[in-house]
Amino acid sequence: MADTVIDLNADLGEGFGRWRLTDDEALLSAVTSANVACGFHAGDPATMRRVCALAAERGVRIGAQVSYRDLAGFGRRAMDVPPDELAAEVAYQIGALEVFARAAGSRVSYVKPHGALYNRAVRDEEQAAAVVAGVRLAGPLPVLGLPGSELLAAAARAGLPTVPEAFADRAYTAAGTLVPRREPGAVVEDGDEVVARSVRLAGDGRVTALTGQTVEVGARSLCVHGDTPGAALLAGRVRAALEGAGLRVEAFT
Repeated sequence: MADTVIDLNADLGEGFGRWRLTDDEALLSAVTSANVACGFHAGDPATMRRVCALAAERGVRIGAQVSYRDLAGFGRRAMDVPPDELAAEVAYQIGALEVFARAAGSRVSYVKPHGALYNRAVRDEEQAAAVVAGVRLAGPLPVLGLPGSELLAAAARAGLPTVPEAFADRAYTAAGTLVPRREPGAVVEDGDEVVARSVRLAGDGRVTALTGQTVEVGARSLCVHGDTPGAALLAGRVRAALEGAGLRVEAFT
């Protein structure tokens, strides 16, 4: 595993107004890529600007975490959005974040869908293509997504760089997809297990599904959810374990 390089990403800027969900400052001490909420599921302009400035100061890559327009549901509710409208909304979110990234002396380095949009784009070719169309409007940015997903397939067809990712704190099905959050055991809550899974995912490219099967998950980036209780401490533990196993933790862009 000594030559393996892995990116560590987390969701940041997930708040609105006086409400804050993620410990952005602490998370930025552990991660190499920050998926910044762009206002549709969380993240107001002041929060976006603050997180971009902090990320730029620490050399952390800034990614646009685009979502369905669903503040009340935190972007986790299923929605049907016409493809043209979705493409425009994806481009709009990336553009908004780019303003603050450039003001901080950085740039938006990649795009990652959030919540219901992420999961929909795993299997829905039309919605995946709409996300990719929105990314192309904003620029030829890398797309972060689930290995084998329609999203990464659409991005590859469009000539965009693709970055497969794995989840340290989410349960997998035998098919290599994420167990829906509404089902028992969908979120891995034991910190020691999350750390152990992280090392195996990054080093061996494998994870044990909720049903017990071993699943191959080749990934260039590893995600720890920023809204998980104790996420910042957990991300720090994951990074230390990865480095302790001889892996290099650095951004993919």
